[in-house]
Amino acid sequence: MDTPNSSHAPVAVTAELDSRLSHWLWLVKWILVIPHWIVLFFLWIAFIVVTVIAFFAILFTERFPRGLFDFNLGVLRWSWRVSYYSYGALGTDRYPPFSLGPEPGYPARLDIAYPERLSRSQVLVKWWLLAIPHYLVIAFFTGGMQVHWWSGGLITLLTLIAGFAVAFTDRYPRDLFALIVGLNRWVLRVAAYASLMTDTYPPFRLDQGGTETARTERAADGR
Repeated sequence: MDTPNSSHAPVAVTAELDSRLSHWLWLVKWILVIPHWIVLFFLWIAFIVVTVIAFFAILFTERFPRGLFDFNLGVLRWSWRVSYYSYGALGTDRYPPFSLGPEPGYPARLDIAYPERLSRSQVLVKWWLLAIPHYLVIAFFTGGMQVHWWSGGLITLLTLIAGFAVAFTDRYPRDLFALIVGLNRWVLRVAAYASLMTDTYPPFRLDQGGTETARTERAADGR
């Protein structure tokens, strides 16, 4: 499994904007993704159960069992692809695959570095107490109604603006795309931290754009 460079961040979110997008397909994507929503409903129930099991595994062994980690990563990847296709970004017209795998050919990708050890003490508090400041921030991004593959709030509002821009101007504003991906990146980092997949506290930083290459290069240069 490909993993991000853990020297600068355990969570890497990348997105590629389609060069051409349908003017009006975005109006019916809520219908097209219904099969994904049904599957993800059950996957997220399993995700919660797996996270509870992982909580006790970390508490006693300092390890997130690799098979369980890969499953939860797969659910997050699947959710990000569906969100990117639909009303979390509208960044592609390529229908998301029904897959828990990395799908490197799809324009929306997520990788989380597998941690060899996790803190026993942090696992007791990070998912509720330590993450509260971030919960308050992303509640604004998602309107307090984040359900992992669908969100309200600022992200959906900006995405709908992008949809109208595509419909009437045949172009997705690049700055708007960079902002929307940055907001989703923040949400996904918090999701990884809150679901016990990393001990690295999410930064209070809006890393905009489809890739994190620039930040990776700055980290390598020590800047």
